Amino acid sequence: MIHKQDNNIGASPDDRFDSREEFFKYYAEQSTTPETVQRFAAIQDLVSRTARARGLMQSRLDVLDIGCGAGTQSMMWARDGHQVSGLDINGPLVELAMQRAREAQLDIDFRIGTATELPWADNSMDVCLVPELLEHVPEWEPCVNEFTRVLKPGGVLFLSTNNSLCPVQQEFNLPLYSWYPGFMKRRYEQLAVTTRPELVNYAKYPAVNWFTFFGLRKVLAARGFESFDRFDVADNAARGLGGALAFGLIRHVPLARVLAHIATPYTLLVAVK
Repeated sequence: MIHKQDNNIGASPDDRFDSREEFFKYYAEQSTTPETVQRFAAIQDLVSRTARARGLMQSRLDVLDIGCGAGTQSMMWARDGHQVSGLDINGPLVELAMQRAREAQLDIDFRIGTATELPWADNSMDVCLVPELLEHVPEWEPCVNEFTRVLKPGGVLFLSTNNSLCPVQQEFNLPLYSWYPGFMKRRYEQLAVTTRPELVNYAKYPAVNWFTFFGLRKVLAARGFESFDRFDVADNAARGLGGALAFGLIRHVPLARVLAHIATPYTLLVAVK
């Protein structure tokens, strides 16, 4: 399962669009595994259900995939007839995405760039997909401003990132890292980009921010979004009686919801503008 993209906004103009060879090879392979395809299919189903529930019934949506990597998620939406654009700061992975789209005869607008300066017009997108990006961007709030700008009123934002509440994480190959104090995180961030790149699977830009659903909900509410967590948007019909009862408890008991977030390794949020 892919949980990391080589995204960063704070790099210098000369080097921000390239990538470590080890990172490129790893994610070029991981981007097509059954686990990755299944994960992106689940995201598409979740976002599509939310869009339909909120009145976005068009058969052809304008979809923006930010942090698109090798293009797996973008291609899934394009195959279903949607107008898709994708952006990533990792130049080699974007070039691979372009190649794969050409081979599949899919018309996708892939671009190399940064999430703080999206090259699309205001109110131009129905869906904005942001998988595992904000944790890598030192100045992440300008990214949120850009997501808000390009989404149409009533548009759907999907966002996934790390979870500072949960001791299990996939950012660093270190136990309980999300609970480390800030000074220790800064130390390992420095090691990851100097002498210990294997700590972050050779990602050029390791995670430097840590989030919770509750904090992100507050940030998005200030920008006019209504946000839902994984428990709000789960498809209970696919979970059986036991799963439906458990999710019902989480939805209606605040303490149960907090405990469920503590037990979940990453944050997932769907918001409607």
